[in-house]
Amino acid sequence: MNAPHEPHSLGPTTVAAALRDAGLAPPDGRILLQHVLGVPHAQLGAHPQRVLTDCEWRAFARLVQRRRAGEPIAYLIGEREFYGRRFRVTDAVLIPRPETELLIDLALERYPESSTARILDLGTGSGNIAVTLALERPRTVVAAVDCSPAALALAGSNARELGALNVRLLEGDWYAPVAGMRFDLIVSNPPYVAAGDPHLGQGDVRFEPRAALNAGADGLDALRAIVAAAPRYLDAGGWLIVEHGYDQGAACARLLRAARLADVFLARDLAGSARVSGGRKDAAGA
Repeated sequence: MNAPHEPHSLGPTTVAAALRDAGLAPPDGRILLQHVLGVPHAQLGAHPQRVLTDCEWRAFARLVQRRRAGEPIAYLIGEREFYGRRFRVTDAVLIPRPETELLIDLALERYPESSTARILDLGTGSGNIAVTLALERPRTVVAAVDCSPAALALAGSNARELGALNVRLLEGDWYAPVAGMRFDLIVSNPPYVAAGDPHLGQGDVRFEPRAALNAGADGLDALRAIVAAAPRYLDAGGWLIVEHGYDQGAACARLLRAARLADVFLARDLAGSARVSGGRKDAAGA
């Protein structure tokens, strides 16, 4: 597998040789080979001399070629872990990221396990936020909104496979499908990358859907729409919690205060980057 092309004839290839010849940075090769063989990490490591079949070798070679071209591992194997669960992903949605787990933690802090809160997830994508909150707080009802039918189909599949029966899927643009409704908690990981940002041409982001990334010249278009309208959809005491870019904390604070939300906060991820902001609708703003 020195060249990323399928050979016309193959000799016996072992697990160890396949991983060595793949030339991928660890753990990429291991993850791809585990996916092809359908075995866990321990089993792969315990049998380095296992000989791959022609079919297995060719499948692995194709994935290696695609990974060398930069395709994200999550799209190649069709799943990504989030909050301790495996979520199916396709190139129709953003890949769930560890930083977004902070948003989950902040939401769970505000609503105990016995909570019967009504929750709204705007731009649900793979459903990782909606499904996680629904499973961590099983007495809640979570409305998951997205304008992409492909994203909603995937979110629905994840909800069913993970047993989140309290998730309701709604198609439309931001608040449009929930007109006239009120919620105790609104969460969102919306598009927040500015048009022309150099990060759009780097790493996994190159392969992710632009509509789920781009948000106008300054990256704030989606956040403006979500924050400005939130008070109309929050019950008194309800929280809005949103993820944003590392350099958008101050701008989000201004938006939250302009919407007359109280207890405005900014939370940082494990790397120390500003990542999640939010505010509460107090009784005076009901």
